[in-house]
Amino acid sequence: MVFSKMLVEWYLKNKRDLPWRNTKDPYKIWLSEIILQQTRVAQGLPYYLKFIENFPAVHDLAAAPLERVLKAWQGLGYYSRARNLHETAVFVSSHLEGQFPNNYKELIRLKGIGDYTAAAIASTCFNEPVAAVDGNVYRVLARYFNIDTPTNSSKGIKEFRELSQQLLGDENPWNYNQAIMEFGATHCTPKKPLCNSCPFSQNCLALNYNKIGELPVKIKMGKIKKRFFNYIVFRTSDDQTVLEKRTGKGIWEGLYQFPLIETRKFLTPAEFSTSQEFLEIKGDKVYEVTLYNEEPVIHKLSHQHIYTRFWLVDKSTVEMNTVKLNKVKDYPVPVLIANFLKESDIGNFSY
Repeated sequence: MVFSKMLVEWYLKNKRDLPWRNTKDPYKIWLSEIILQQTRVAQGLPYYLKFIENFPAVHDLAAAPLERVLKAWQGLGYYSRARNLHETAVFVSSHLEGQFPNNYKELIRLKGIGDYTAAAIASTCFNEPVAAVDGNVYRVLARYFNIDTPTNSSKGIKEFRELSQQLLGDENPWNYNQAIMEFGATHCTPKKPLCNSCPFSQNCLALNYNKIGELPVKIKMGKIKKRFFNYIVFRTSDDQTVLEKRTGKGIWEGLYQFPLIETRKFLTPAEFSTSQEFLEIKGDKVYEVTLYNEEPVIHKLSHQHIYTRFWLVDKSTVEMNTVKLNKVKDYPVPVLIANFLKESDIGNFSY
């Protein structure tokens, strides 16, 4: 189609010079695609380079302890990606002799690899003509063809996937996939798209019908849940604190945190200090309890907003497993705790 040809021509003239575009190594392509899920290129690029430096091959990633991988991932969020990354590396290294499958059907069976990632790897590394469909693709196609089917509905997913496959063609499928994703990321952006300099402006139906701001359509999610976290930061006379590893299948699984009390609302210092949960954690001989931040740190996730306060508790000793305050930086922690450590300089170390 003319659309596809024009898109690839635009891409070849305007594409960004990104390291994963200079390789056909499935390991590196896979790594870049996992990192860039839910992540902008500007944020993901330093992580990609760091991972390639620390884990240059899939065997290196597989051999690394999970905690080291989580630490390298710290700040990217959606930590299930890192856990799946490690699990898949172990599987590919031990069961597939370090060789990734060379087709979409086998790739999508690997943990953490969905339709889009499998298609991206298969088309880029093995020239398989399978369309990769992500948010950028939805946006470009919805606007150009004036499609108002919700992109997160079963009908919409099928419709956009079929259209993408039709537009792909069999020659150089990786160029088309990269082109439409690049165009959506840098030109046909969610807000303030560059319509005045768009090569498709004459034929873009959304532009002609003045519907750019309305497309693509997405079904709204349910009500966002509010959660109230209270972290207890112990500081002993010999500069020790308490860290706990998060377990279960909730957010931040496998990361470390200060002892946590989750409440239904904000608590005053008096309410917090006398709460049963705090009394059970603190033990005897509390010397001082200080609320570090009156204004909560708000951490927004797609389905929940977490309102976090940090409570400083100075004690001579604690009857729990402790770590040196200046060693907390060595543990993988949620980004809001990492930011607290930077800002507060607890323990007087450079995080």
